[in-house]
Amino acid sequence: MVAEEKGGWLQRFILWREKNIKEKRFILILSFLVGIFTAFAALILKMLIHWIQNFLTENFNSTEANYLYLVYPVVGILLSGLFVRHVVKDDISHGVTKILYAISRRQGRIKRHNTWSSIIASSITIGFGGSVGAEAPIVLTGSAIGSNLGSLFKMEHRTLMLLVGCGAAGAVAGIFKAPIAGLVFTLEVLMIDLTMSSLLPLLISAVTAATVSYIVTGTDALFKFHLDQAFELERIPYVIMLGVFCGLVSLYFTRAMNSVEGVFGKLKTPYKKLALGGVMLSVLIFLFPPLYGEGYDTIELLLNGVSNAEWDTVMNNSFFYGHGNMLLVYLMLIIILKVFASSATNGGGGCGGIFAPSLYLGCIAGFVFSHFSNEFEMTAFLPEKNFALMGMAGVMSGVMHAPLTGVFLIAELTGGYDLFLPLMIVSVSSYLTIIMFEPHSIYSMRLAKKGELLTHHKDKAVLTLMKMENVVEKDFVTVHPEMDLGELVKAISSSHRNVFPVTDATGVLIGVVLLDDIRNIMFRQELYHRFTVGKLMTSIPARLYDTDSMEQVMRTFDDTGAWNLPVVDAEGKYLGFVSKSKIFNSYREVLVHFSED
Repeated sequence: MVAEEKGGWLQRFILWREKNIKEKRFILILSFLVGIFTAFAALILKMLIHWIQNFLTENFNSTEANYLYLVYPVVGILLSGLFVRHVVKDDISHGVTKILYAISRRQGRIKRHNTWSSIIASSITIGFGGSVGAEAPIVLTGSAIGSNLGSLFKMEHRTLMLLVGCGAAGAVAGIFKAPIAGLVFTLEVLMIDLTMSSLLPLLISAVTAATVSYIVTGTDALFKFHLDQAFELERIPYVIMLGVFCGLVSLYFTRAMNSVEGVFGKLKTPYKKLALGGVMLSVLIFLFPPLYGEGYDTIELLLNGVSNAEWDTVMNNSFFYGHGNMLLVYLMLIIILKVFASSATNGGGGCGGIFAPSLYLGCIAGFVFSHFSNEFEMTAFLPEKNFALMGMAGVMSGVMHAPLTGVFLIAELTGGYDLFLPLMIVSVSSYLTIIMFEPHSIYSMRLAKKGELLTHHKDKAVLTLMKMENVVEKDFVTVHPEMDLGELVKAISSSHRNVFPVTDATGVLIGVVLLDDIRNIMFRQELYHRFTVGKLMTSIPARLYDTDSMEQVMRTFDDTGAWNLPVVDAEGKYLGFVSKSKIFNSYREVLVHFSED
């Protein structure tokens, strides 16, 4: 009864809205609401993480190793894994990849549970020490809020895609207090097309979310940063070298994460994954406590420290405590091992993203680069805190393939606008370095391999949005190899096609009969029992599979020069035909929808 009343009320409101509020204006209202909701979601997530983390670690002794580091991470990923498997009952990892998939293949539709499930799972994971970030989960949460709010008011799929982008922009803006970065992230990483009709809603969501965060938590930047030494032009060569170094660190992070995730993917049961992930993570955190959680304390320390005594505190709680001469070795080991800690967290059953790890690695990489140079007096003095800041932009740009996001996010995170030029140089250098080896970001490479990635290339984007099931034609009459010519003629009389697929008893496609090939004998009744379909059929120039992307389908048509090609499943069973004319018609329809503002 209550559901019926709600449905009735909602339907009346939708009808009233259609009559009284133009769609473009209503999208702006929705984008404003998305900004508010995503900001509060981000604040709740941050609050939960800090509460759990402080509760667990506030009594730790900084001068000696703490054995609870061996326990907390395992408990965290166990609880998170149980929550995901038994409450959510769905995969919620790789948040940004899921958003890209929703935009490319699900017309912007994201499941309703994603509006809350990632908040709970990631707060447990990170609060208990999981070495991942909260940003990708909150971006998925924000996008899910946008998608489900649009679905609630029955918006069409183009608008849903835009609202997904609004949710992502609002999430980044809300959690980092960085509205420009939120907007740029959506355009660069999620590849939402930049048009005037899409720009304004994205801006509204980003600005609204950032404003709510400012009101609730104050106007200070997320990381305190004070520029002690202004940037000097003679340091540009070293800034470029830092960019190349960050690009190589990004490449290592990307490749190593994919390899370690591949190892976890081969483990069949969640408890084997938990055992491997838990042991890896707890041992790494026990030996290197800065790997605990997001690592923002370490970033704060390296951005604000001014002496060896302050920097050495990064080794608190570890066996390295008191060995200041080992600082660079300690930090280099963290750069190498961070990827294993992050992969173990997610692979073992936890939930988190790579925003924070990339910022963390970048900060350490920039600090190590400059401190090493200064320690050995190899170059002019390089201010460590400035280079730590630039390193954050460099690694983020490389890992995400998003140089603009790296620049604006770091500038807004720290208030380091005075270093805008070197931030841009580092970001571009890092990006140019990694694309020589990896054409896709860590987020998009999984979808790109399957041909499911939406891009700014409009032709490719339209092909990605098209689905095989929408272009397969199934009104072809099938024949069998043992049928004689007389039976074939009967089949021809009941069909309006000139191609006849030949299948065996199990439905596997073995060839085709072309009407043009038998036209000269089909009316000679004396031959009806002399020829069988097996003798008359011809081989197929190529088979299409029901899992092929539209880009692969078009490539096969180009390679063969055919006009019609059969579609089969993984076992070779016949499903139907795809024709070029059908694809072109569907392409035009999708292009019209995709291009409308």
